[in-house]
Amino acid sequence: MKKINVKEITPVIRKLFIDANYYIEQDLVDKMNEFLEIEKSETARGIIELILDNHAEAASEKMPLCQDTGVAIVFLEVGQDVQFVGGNLNNAINEGVRQAYKDGYLRKSMVDDPVIKRINTKDNTPAIIYTDIVDGDKVKITVAPKGGGAENMSEVKMMKAADGIEGVKNFVVDRIIQSGGNPCPPVVVGVGIGGSFEQCALLAKKSLLRPLDKINEDSVWAEVEEEILTRINDSGIGPMGLGGNTTALAVNILSKPCHIASMPVAVNVQCHCHRHKSIVLE
Repeated sequence: MKKINVKEITPVIRKLFIDANYYIEQDLVDKMNEFLEIEKSETARGIIELILDNHAEAASEKMPLCQDTGVAIVFLEVGQDVQFVGGNLNNAINEGVRQAYKDGYLRKSMVDDPVIKRINTKDNTPAIIYTDIVDGDKVKITVAPKGGGAENMSEVKMMKAADGIEGVKNFVVDRIIQSGGNPCPPVVVGVGIGGSFEQCALLAKKSLLRPLDKINEDSVWAEVEEEILTRINDSGIGPMGLGGNTTALAVNILSKPCHIASMPVAVNVQCHCHRHKSIVLE
């Protein structure tokens, strides 16, 4: 049994959240440049260039890519041969978030009561933590700061099996068209299909972590992703909702088995910052 002291987790979380908010992933830069080459609208091209300039400036000046530095979402893949010692793992993660948002000058956006009091927690905690138990003795940590504008454009729909694949396509496309410029396009669209009410939403969020230069391993779903992406970009919403043929950069789908009587589908939208960082502790 491999033992990991939770005190080692706190500085890792701190660095991951700061880095995720300062430095964009290369696959996003490459995908933006790819769409820049085929964008027909001069206004849209100018916006994409400004977004890329903003990404470079944030990295150079070590400052946040966006004023909305998001809710702190943490995905853990924990090897079943790992034992955490020295304290509570969730507390260690939240301390890392606390330090990151203080030391990195990141906006604290969490309120402790979602409806009535809505008092800011002043340190962006609590983090939202998801844990999967996997084989082995390693721990993979992925952080994904998630801004409110994009998150608010997400939706779960309990569809009927009779709605079929065309129903799924129409739901995803309509969701993005209804969102317009609110999620700060060009967006990345995460889609979760199957499981249950709550699992399809988690699948949609996890699907956003797939590198943008990787196509779906299932060729059937890869074709569905491409069709949905084309239909979204044909909508003309464009970067920041100001017109153009670059409304979405990618559509990523994850699916799981579900009950014979249901077909849950979720759309989770990510803004043009598309922030996430990962590390494997060995």
